[in-house]
Amino acid sequence: MLFDMSQLPAEIRYKILTATVTPRPIAWVTTRSRDGIANAAPFSFFNVLGHEPPTVVLGLLRHPKRGLKDTAQNIVETGEFVAHLVPHQMAEAMNATAVDAPSEIDEIEIAGLETLPSQMIAPPRIKGCPVAFECRSLSVQETGPRQIAVIGEVVCAHVAEQFVIDAQRGHIDAIGLDLIARMHGSGWYARPRDLFQLVRPAPIE
Repeated sequence: MLFDMSQLPAEIRYKILTATVTPRPIAWVTTRSRDGIANAAPFSFFNVLGHEPPTVVLGLLRHPKRGLKDTAQNIVETGEFVAHLVPHQMAEAMNATAVDAPSEIDEIEIAGLETLPSQMIAPPRIKGCPVAFECRSLSVQETGPRQIAVIGEVVCAHVAEQFVIDAQRGHIDAIGLDLIARMHGSGWYARPRDLFQLVRPAPIE
């Protein structure tokens, strides 16, 4: 079936995209406002873009009433954010920070989380996350009346020691991280279980 996206209501376009582009990695993003208020929220419109320099992208939808959501507003104003990857054991806490709350509310406190200071930027890191990327914004692009895309440079990466197999070679125990990913519909997630491996074809001379 052909879906002409220009002819569909926004909520149907959203459902088609989120039901087919799966699983999607989740960025559990912390930011800090210009007034010093910390914020945390999860986003599944997220991925890595490249490694020279190391870059990630966030797709941030606008709040239907307030305009830019707190995460987007903070990144636009300060240019800094931390993108954490979410382990299964912290799924409930991550979900708690997805609450729609006023700007003055600290979702980190609501979820009962502890934080650690970042090394190179102001927003805090979430204690217990096995991976955290400290990022500085390279570009903010308005992609529509209710959404922006943020490209951030990863200025440093924190990986929990128990998952580092060989630091010099950059080998990480990806399965051991037990990260969750976003699936279709409301509230559905996945864990890495049924894996298979393919050998890339040799170059054609």
